[in-house]
Amino acid sequence: MSKIRITKQFNFETGHALYGYDGKCKNVHGHSYKLSVTVIGVPIADPNNVKFGMVIDFSDLKRIVKEEIVDQFDHATVFNKNTPHVELAAELIQRQHHVLLVDYQPTSENMVIDFAARIKARLPQNIELHSLKLQETGTSFAEWHAADQA
Repeated sequence: MSKIRITKQFNFETGHALYGYDGKCKNVHGHSYKLSVTVIGVPIADPNNVKFGMVIDFSDLKRIVKEEIVDQFDHATVFNKNTPHVELAAELIQRQHHVLLVDYQPTSENMVIDFAARIKARLPQNIELHSLKLQETGTSFAEWHAADQA
């Protein structure tokens, strides 16, 4: 049977700052991110299976991405924990703000790599992560494709 790709899209709001950057993004700011998650697999061929004809139920994919990405990053501020931004993060946490400390510079490129690892770890064995597209603005995005990985 043919392999089929299916895509689910997600939206979330996240703030970040790029420590050491030489432009405006060194300041704390936010984006309305759009994440497109594409998986690939063979549709279930068993007519007795309630998921007959599906690669993966869209609601199952939604649950995975919601738990791993959206619930974690939505309305959070993301800082690289290996920079002096940890001091600002501590202040924000003390004031009840939702802060994520990551071990990378929180660029779209690094975030999409992180998201790929999180999603891949949760997918059923017969489903592969094909690609991710993380849109930061209306004209800027980063993409991760399984075919590009070594």
